[in-house]
Amino acid sequence: MGKLMDALRAIWGKKQQQPEQTEEPEQMKFLVVGLGNIGAEYQGTRHNIGFTVVETLAEQAGVAFSSQRYGAVAQMRVKNQQLLLLKPSTYMNLSGEAVRYWAQKEKIALDHILVVVDDIALPFGAIRMRGQGADGGHNGLKSIDQLLGSQHYARLRFGVGNDFPRGAQVEYVLGHPTTEQLAILPERTKVATDAIRAFCLSGLDFAMTHYNNK
Repeated sequence: MGKLMDALRAIWGKKQQQPEQTEEPEQMKFLVVGLGNIGAEYQGTRHNIGFTVVETLAEQAGVAFSSQRYGAVAQMRVKNQQLLLLKPSTYMNLSGEAVRYWAQKEKIALDHILVVVDDIALPFGAIRMRGQGADGGHNGLKSIDQLLGSQHYARLRFGVGNDFPRGAQVEYVLGHPTTEQLAILPERTKVATDAIRAFCLSGLDFAMTHYNNK
């Protein structure tokens, strides 16, 4: 009996001496959508600034887009977070089809969706991040709202300015940035990608506080 008790004590002692296992940080997945229109005639236009931002994010991470259902997709990581980058191929007014499909396929919740969109109400290069809101007349956001059944998803509005005469809004947003706008585009795009990383790592409130007026 004594030998049995000694053996049990030895086993118990070894268990007690084993170091505690530390939990790894929780991994989460985010869907980052850049809005735009496919086709050479739309490439680089103000209305495609969402494409430009997510393309820059992919370039910074050294990942490439591949053509998949409803759009071009790339995957990257920001520390322990997984990001699925999406450029819908549905054209702007049907963007919701692509967003809904990939959100459901990857099981991504509304609060982990971020949509990058052009905004004529902001000066060129200014960014504003919000956790929800109306579509503001933007056909891409309108489609997403309808097909997700909610306006409660984050959006990063990238200003494209409004220096156009009355009735010329369509021509303006479908046109290319001016020389002056192109000169500041790389710097402002980097601010936008930094804000996206902050959103995924530290949350919406942190990103809004640190980047909305930067």
